[in-house]
Amino acid sequence: MAGMKLTKKSHACVRLEKDGRTLVIDPGGFSEADAAVGADAVLVTHEHPDHFDEGRLRAALEANPAAEIWTLKSVAEQIAAAFPGRVHTVGHGDTFTAAGFDVQVHGELHAVIHPDIPRITNVGYLIDDGTVFHPGDALTVPDRAVQTLMLPVMAPWNKISEVIDYVREVRPQRAYDVHDALLTDLARPIYDRQIGTLGGTDHLRLTPGASAEL
Repeated sequence: MAGMKLTKKSHACVRLEKDGRTLVIDPGGFSEADAAVGADAVLVTHEHPDHFDEGRLRAALEANPAAEIWTLKSVAEQIAAAFPGRVHTVGHGDTFTAAGFDVQVHGELHAVIHPDIPRITNVGYLIDDGTVFHPGDALTVPDRAVQTLMLPVMAPWNKISEVIDYVREVRPQRAYDVHDALLTDLARPIYDRQIGTLGGTDHLRLTPGASAEL
């Protein structure tokens, strides 16, 4: 299998590059304005604005007339009319190829924020048979091995014990932080130490714009 380059963008957004093509996941409102520009395909996990930003998606699809989006129904309904034939609706159990990447969809619901807040839908994306898994806003465990887990490290719906147990359950070869815009620099060493010590895998962090070869 060809090598893959992972580039961290701000918060929950990542860019994957392989064979000269680019796949972007969750270019939301906390990520850079051009986070999805240059993408051949974009995946969106759910409708919350830190993961789904219509302006960023429009910028990507206008910059590349061949670019397409795969997402769940709640997002597709908001943008499909603007880009006929370029927005694809997916759900748990679906498989497809986007920009040369093989994608499997896992999960159905967003994690519980509070019992009084209705849960929305959320899907995770397993890329190239487990090379990368991005769960969106849920602690979904795929039914196959994961090499690189994009780990939602800090959110209104999780706590560090849950994050550690999630890493233990998925058992990836490595875990890179995402969903980290709410985590201050003062707190990062605490998270790094606790997850790295207790998670049982390589816990890694990229600053926005930095890349790693997978």
